[in-house]
Amino acid sequence: MNKTHIPLSEKLLPLTIFSIAMGLLEAVVVVYLRQMYYPEGFSFPLHILPTGALSIEMYREISTLVMLACVGYVSGKIFLERIAYFLFCFGIWDIFYYMWLKVLLDWPPSLLTWDILFLIPFVWTGPVLAPVICALTMVILSYLIVHLLASRGVAKLGAFESILCATGAVTIFLTFIWDFTKLGIEKGVFAVSLSIDSDTTFRGFLAEYIPTAFPWLLFWAGECLVLCSILLFFRRNVS
Repeated sequence: MNKTHIPLSEKLLPLTIFSIAMGLLEAVVVVYLRQMYYPEGFSFPLHILPTGALSIEMYREISTLVMLACVGYVSGKIFLERIAYFLFCFGIWDIFYYMWLKVLLDWPPSLLTWDILFLIPFVWTGPVLAPVICALTMVILSYLIVHLLASRGVAKLGAFESILCATGAVTIFLTFIWDFTKLGIEKGVFAVSLSIDSDTTFRGFLAEYIPTAFPWLLFWAGECLVLCSILLFFRRNVS
């Protein structure tokens, strides 16, 4: 055996520990933010943070993505493997982020509780269950990729599978920005999050926003497309 080869289990274990710890770190930051701005408990409509604070929050989100991307890059040797490790860490981190929030704050009260999921490039909202499902899907896909690479030395994502996966991912993305963007357009407010601190109209709408309905049917359509792409990918690579 090549002594430079690292068994898959020896890679995934430290990456899992790193992602769980990173989820704890993110949860701790949120605990501090909620103690400062939501001492009575987090709920909609939102309290508007001081000017500049929302931009700082976006910087935190960007840095999180950069850290996960760097871990994925150094963990893999080829592009697909690096993407897989990025998705694996992202999924584990996201799942344990909510688990740690439950431990530290006893929040969310249920998986159907709405949350602000992301701010870049638009405001993402949705029930906690939705991103958790996406995170589990990321872990499944990434594990299959690295498992096939480790056991067979090759794992190829075909063009049709790539199109299915990309279409499903875009569909899911649209469900996360659907409610906030739809209500914003109805009120004549539409802006990317980069203007969140300078656009007073946008900030005013954010302060009044209360989630209405999550497009679960569209979400499950996107999720099914992604799962179908994963199934086709696995069947083709093991045949």
